[in-house]
Parts: sequence; structure tokens; C-alpha cells
Amino acid sequence: MKNQSVTNSVDWITILLYMVLAIMGWMTIYSASLPREATSIFDLNQVYGKQILFILGSIPLIIVMLSIDAKIFDKYAFIFYGLSILLLAGLFIFGTERKGQTNWYAFGGFSLQPSEFAKIATSLVLSKYLSDVQVNLQKVNHQLVAFAIIGGPILLIMMQPDAGSAMIFLSLVFVLYREGLPAWYLIAGFSAVGLFLLALVIKPIFVIILLVVVLGLHYLTAKRVNRNPIAYTLILVAASAFVFSVSYVYDNVLEPHQKDRINVLFGKDVDLKAEGYNLNQAQIAIGSGGWLGKGYLEGTQTKGGFVPEQHTDYIFTTVGEEWGFAGSIIVIIMLITLLFRIIYLAERQKTKFSRTYGYCVAAILFMHFFVNIAMLIRLFPTVGVPLPFFSYGGSSFWAFTILLFIFIKLDANRVNEW
Repeated sequence: MKNQSVTNSVDWITILLYMVLAIMGWMTIYSASLPREATSIFDLNQVYGKQILFILGSIPLIIVMLSIDAKIFDKYAFIFYGLSILLLAGLFIFGTERKGQTNWYAFGGFSLQPSEFAKIATSLVLSKYLSDVQVNLQKVNHQLVAFAIIGGPILLIMMQPDAGSAMIFLSLVFVLYREGLPAWYLIAGFSAVGLFLLALVIKPIFVIILLVVVLGLHYLTAKRVNRNPIAYTLILVAASAFVFSVSYVYDNVLEPHQKDRINVLFGKDVDLKAEGYNLNQAQIAIGSGGWLGKGYLEGTQTKGGFVPEQHTDYIFTTVGEEWGFAGSIIVIIMLITLLFRIIYLAERQKTKFSRTYGYCVAAILFMHFFVNIAMLIRLFPTVGVPLPFFSYGGSSFWAFTILLFIFIKLDANRVNEW
């Protein structure tokens, strides 16, 4: 099977899912941005016209990804990563500020958001590092290197500041877990988030009491682990200190707009005509769709322009209003099917580099998909995270395309791997 044509080995199921999602995404953008007097679908003065250009522009990108030698992605991973870091750093000199964030390069009428492409480079270099046979994520020094690879882009993106894009990189911790990172890192991370949110809604003393109860029950029932009372005490002390620091962080560290988003999440002190307007209108639009929706191009909330940024971060509200609960579930199922397909393909890879990169792709797509929809149904604070293949934007669509088709190429090339 060595030197078998890669073209004959590409996973057409994944490509079909990509094509269907891209078409459905454009249809949704068209509906969300259609002016009262309809114009040609190729009208570049309209959002939907530009999105067609982005979709057509992805075709040569796909051809390039499938045509070049797959070894390039492994061989030049560190170079790609270095270029992405330079592009992120260059924003502080040459970047254009939008809505208080310096995260775009502007070239005449063309814009580029380097953080989208940094996800690809970070995935490649992380896969390159983890594929080294000497790397063992049970060792602290190797863990630190892996965290540094992920943390580099996060630091630069947070300085822009763009918390939404930076957060996506945290999904790569799941990849580290798949490749041997101790589970307590994930447990500690989720616990910290949970404690932070709990401390915002109930008094710290009650959170501490809950901690004592949970740790006590774990100590009494966890017979398969080393139950060291000193370790339990240290965990309780550290967690208690963290809980009591939440109010200080909330009052003195978080920006006003970040506080507003948290308040909106919990429904407290929210002005529905100000900071709570976007989410409230989004929920009205989704809820008004009912079970089967109002029909394509028939969404009254969408046509009335009640939901701001509906063609970008809030694109799923158009799906909910016009396609209803049934259509929303179909979109979600398709996205989940793509994720599981990628994971399935990742597990059949013959090299650790390809497998790890496949998990990186799945993790990044999952984080985008989960956060975008979760924020609309008040399960997550509002952040600027596009829905893969649905939200408007050339940088995000091309980045998702390159991210996915690099893996399709790696999967196809497994027929030529020993």
C-alpha cells in the first residue's frame, strides 16, 4: 500500500460534512443579512456576497492542503508556530483596533485576524512536541514545555485583549490529557471554575462548608486512592483561599464589560436595554422559533434586526428562529458527528503526530461549538467566539478549513506511513 494515491484515500465523509455545514452556514448568513431589497448573492457590498467569496477562496486552500507533502506539517511545525507568534506580536505595532481590541491587520478592504491561524500553528507544534518518543507528560518539565507552547499565544491574545479567542487555546489541555497528562489537572481546572462561579452567587462561608462536606465524603469513600489527611487539608486551605479571593478579583481585576457578562449570565443587576440586550434578544429569537421554526427567510426577529451581530457571534439565533428546535438539533447533530468522525480518524492514525493533531482539531472545533451555543442559552458568559462554518468571516472560515484539511491530508497519507 506504500505510495498509494492520497487522493483516493481522503475521507469523503468528513469532506461531505464540511461541505454541508459550509452551505448551511452561508444560507443562514444570507438570511441574517438580507437587505429589504434583495441583490445578487455575489454582491460584495453585502455580507453574504463576501462570504461566498470566502467559501470559493477556500477551494484553492483545500487543493494546496491535499496536494503538498504531509511531512511538511511535521517538519516545519516550529517555523509555522514562530511565524504565528510574530504575527500576534506585530499587532501591537501594525494592528487595527476594533471595539477596543487590537486583533486585526487591515490591508485596504481586506482584514486578517492572526489569532485564528495561530490555533493551527499551535496544534501543529504541540503535536510535533508530543510525538517525540522521549516526551512523557507524567514528568513536570515536559508538562511545563507543553503548557508554554499553549500559553505563548494565550498571553499575546489576552494583551490585545481578546479573552474569547484566548480561551479557545485552553481546549488543547484535553489533548494533553489524551496523551498522558495526569487527570488532576483537569479536575483542578474545572473545580476552580466551579468554585469561582459559586462564590459569586452564594456567600464564601457556605462554599467552604460545601467543600468540607465534599472532601470529607471523598476521604471516607475513596478507598482506592492514597488518603493522606495532610493532602486533603492542603487542598481545603488552597481552595478556601481561592474562594475568598473571588470577590477581590471580581471587584478589582475584571473589566466592567466582563462583570456585565457575568451578571447577565446569572441574571442579576441586568438592564435589558443595555448590557443584557444582546442575550435577551437572542433568547427571544431562538424561543420564537418553536418546534419547527417560522420558515427560511421568515424570521421576524431576524428581519427586524433585533439581534446585534447576528451574522457573526449570534448566527445560531437565526437557525433557532427560522428552523426551530428540530433544525437546531439537526445542526448540533451534524457538528457533533463531525467531531466524532475526527476522533475516530485520529484513533486510527499510525503516527502519534497525526493522532495528536486530530485531537487538537476536535478540541478546537468543540470549544468553538460549545461556547458559541452555550452563551446563547445562558450556560456561559457572552464572549466573541464564532460558530464553526456558520459565522461570517474570512479569517475564521479559512482557518477552520485549513485546520480540518491538514488533518484530512494526514489521515489520507497514513497509507504511505510505516
